Amino acid sequence: MSRIAIMGSGAWGTAIAVSLASRGGHDLTLWSHSPDVSETIAERGENTVFLPGIPVPRSVRATSNIEQALGDAEIVVSVMPSHHVRASYEQFAPFLRSGQMVVSATKGLEDETLLRVSEVIAEVIGRFDLNLPIGVLSGPSFAQEVAAGFPAAVTIASKDADLAACIQREFGSQSLRLYTNEDVVGVELGGALKNVIAIAAGIVSGLGLGHNSAAALITRGIVETTRLAVACGGHSETLAGLSGIGDLVLTCTGSLSRNRTVGIELGKGRKLAEVLAELRGKVAEGVRTTSAALGLARRYNVEMPITEQVSAILYDDKPPFEAMRALMSRPGRDE
Repeated sequence: MSRIAIMGSGAWGTAIAVSLASRGGHDLTLWSHSPDVSETIAERGENTVFLPGIPVPRSVRATSNIEQALGDAEIVVSVMPSHHVRASYEQFAPFLRSGQMVVSATKGLEDETLLRVSEVIAEVIGRFDLNLPIGVLSGPSFAQEVAAGFPAAVTIASKDADLAACIQREFGSQSLRLYTNEDVVGVELGGALKNVIAIAAGIVSGLGLGHNSAAALITRGIVETTRLAVACGGHSETLAGLSGIGDLVLTCTGSLSRNRTVGIELGKGRKLAEVLAELRGKVAEGVRTTSAALGLARRYNVEMPITEQVSAILYDDKPPFEAMRALMSRPGRDE
């Protein structure tokens, strides 16, 4: 029986815990930064804040005690917002130990450093003389659907083949299929960058520009994210898979996408601060990832016109229709 600690009790962390519990054969702990959330899960058998309506099996121990969560864990699954990863692992590191595996299921980039989440984790735990194998879990996966047991397929990427094989074996079930991949860069950037394109797709919907516009934007968004991922060392084939096109299409078209929802409201003319306030503590990673993506684009001299226009809307109050017009009026080029 594998001992697994899921560090982060948002919608996705809770969904992973529910999926693993339904599969059976694991000793599971779900850690929450908030004692109120962990107490609610323990008492009611439901995460009423982040994943309401989905029962959390009693076999999942909910706690806000880091030592209790990590002490006996063999696999540590990291599922907190990207801007909390560094501070979280500075707290976690004293309780981590040799022999553990770390899996990052966070889709984002660190603003200030432009590091991928797995790089942030490795940097922090390295300062504590820990050299733990790290994997990245990504792909098209709405939390509500995974928790409900709807069929889904995701990717586990790691340079450590044993880690990838272990997670594939331990997390796979009749409703969740995992594919392994060595391309950590491509998988991680695919999961992060698609959120920016999803905001743009939502803006197109909010403006009422129709299906042709959405299809064109999604397609060029795939090109844009692939271009940057390859420049950073990823493989184009990875971006054509689950963690690339698969995740991007889901997030750009699915009604459960928070990033797309933010875009829709911006397209209707609402202000970013007002839209984010209505998320009530839930995170639309694409908002933060936009500036980090442009930072990477400048570093590698990569052209990202869609991301540039999303940034102008988010941070410069550019009217969404003007941003779409700017994209359409760019000089012609070969595909």
